[in-house]
Amino acid sequence: MRTKKDSHVERIPIVKELPERFNELGSFIREQRGNARLSLRRLSELAGISNPYLSQIERGLRRPSAEILQQIAKALRISAETLYVQAGILEKPDGNTDLGRHIFGDSHLTEEQKQALMRIYLSFRHESEGNDVATAADGGAGTAAHEGPSTG
Repeated sequence: MRTKKDSHVERIPIVKELPERFNELGSFIREQRGNARLSLRRLSELAGISNPYLSQIERGLRRPSAEILQQIAKALRISAETLYVQAGILEKPDGNTDLGRHIFGDSHLTEEQKQALMRIYLSFRHESEGNDVATAADGGAGTAAHEGPSTG
């Protein structure tokens, strides 16, 4: 005969068997909620899900559907893709996004608009790469500005 206490003990290993990814997802959502300065209750209201369910997601006890993740992302004002990657629904981008292919493939843009977007994108990439180098050379202080090649 099982007692109530025995059934509780039997459930503990099941929780421990849940993939680590759920804990990581929950921690990520909790961190984003903190960054947005939202209470658990407020985020649950904005996302249209129950407070206990959101709490279970944050603790890694539940695996939310893609639809729930989309609602949470919208409430947090982050991309749903970010949460999909955290949840293992999508693979993490390798950093080699083919934005140019998307820009040049967009039939709603004129050729001049496509060229302008690519110039802006590439200038941001160049600026960002320059800042990464300057920050590393500066010991992380980030005070150096990268205007162009050094001639010294």
